[in-house]
Amino acid sequence: MTISNKSALELSKQTPAKVNKINLALPLTLISSLLIVGCTADSHSMLTSKASSSTAQLQPQSSSPLAYTYGVRPFYLINDMDEGPLKEELQACRGQLPSKTDFSIAHRGAPLQLPEHTYDSYVASAQMGAGILECDVAFTNDGELVCRHAQNDLHTTTNILTTPLANQCTVPPILDAKGKLTNAGSIECRTSDISGAEFKALTGKMDAANKKATSISDYMNATAPWRTDLYSQNGKVLTLKEHIALARKLGMKHTPELKAPAVTMPFNGYRLNDYRQQLIDTYKAADVPASDVFAQSFNIEDLDYWIKNEPAYGANAVYLIDDSNETAEDKTFDKNDATTWKHSLADIKARGINTIAPALWLLVTTDDKGNMQPSEYAKQAKANGLKIITWSIERSGPLTDGGDWYYSGLGDAINNDGDMMNYIDVLAQDVGVQGIFSDWPATVSYYANCKGLK
Repeated sequence: MTISNKSALELSKQTPAKVNKINLALPLTLISSLLIVGCTADSHSMLTSKASSSTAQLQPQSSSPLAYTYGVRPFYLINDMDEGPLKEELQACRGQLPSKTDFSIAHRGAPLQLPEHTYDSYVASAQMGAGILECDVAFTNDGELVCRHAQNDLHTTTNILTTPLANQCTVPPILDAKGKLTNAGSIECRTSDISGAEFKALTGKMDAANKKATSISDYMNATAPWRTDLYSQNGKVLTLKEHIALARKLGMKHTPELKAPAVTMPFNGYRLNDYRQQLIDTYKAADVPASDVFAQSFNIEDLDYWIKNEPAYGANAVYLIDDSNETAEDKTFDKNDATTWKHSLADIKARGINTIAPALWLLVTTDDKGNMQPSEYAKQAKANGLKIITWSIERSGPLTDGGDWYYSGLGDAINNDGDMMNYIDVLAQDVGVQGIFSDWPATVSYYANCKGLK
């Protein structure tokens, strides 16, 4: 990759033919929050002006050219790194032009600061250079596939509790005679409680809930202090069909995740295999080539189905892994002890699975000096010829206390925000992952651009 030392002023003098544009209208608050540092020539990101009738509502009424952008966060993280060769290398790239990279995978969009699985969040992730966009796929009661992290999270990720649809929830909110919320800890609203049209009437919000609240407003207004509600004003939710159309216009590839049903299957005659097949059929109907689709699941039987029944899509299918689905019976998962794993990496490969996506912490451990290095799980995955991607950078708040679950077992190797860049480097260079999911894709995009990862 060629590093440019041109200033932003010099770049602004380039002719329009040399400047890549994404013609999308965004809220001014979002635009002003992102520091524009460059443009790249990438024909895949040019957006067509024509739209099908099914996605017309996604088209902006007006357009303005927007460049790829890193914003300030990657620079903050690099400045916070301990002194060393990696910090110097990343600092030397600060004049580079941001560009799209498939190494950077948008995890539900850009939910560190924008509501997950919403239009604004998806567009922001594209502006940050993410080359692949995720939709967690759930179904409504009339069979529409929609983008939600879980089938039963509408009460924490949307405004459903402030609408009449709250009465249709599996466990609706209960108010006593004085209007006090009495069941904050048990409210549950599912996509399968409502129709596709009713889902589209909802507004997405930052994923949060106060399970001890005594009012609906307090229940909903619980965003973590290290996130923000500044960009939660629009919250346009999308069906899978709309998501596919948007990703295509943004020039991004697709990684849908089939979410585990929260209802007993069959559901109103809708079988698990129907669900598995409908996901693939939606991409086929949209003429998306199998090579651009990376269907995911934590359920290994979902991958078995795709490999057998849709081999072109099954070849790219991704097996998501953490201790919840890959711990051997009566064991505690240990990333360095194969006897604690439900399936060996050789067995996973033998099933026809080519790509796995373990959680970050499964792939990295530390030596006796506190240096990060590949875990035994990562080594065996590589030895068995499995491609590896991982999830998810930027899911946590400040790392001064070592982070949370995503940094399990790393001890003092993670003690400040800048260590996130070291973590990414070990994953990329030592583990050899081919992509990293991120809640703020600019961080991974900056690293990938600097290292020449496409």
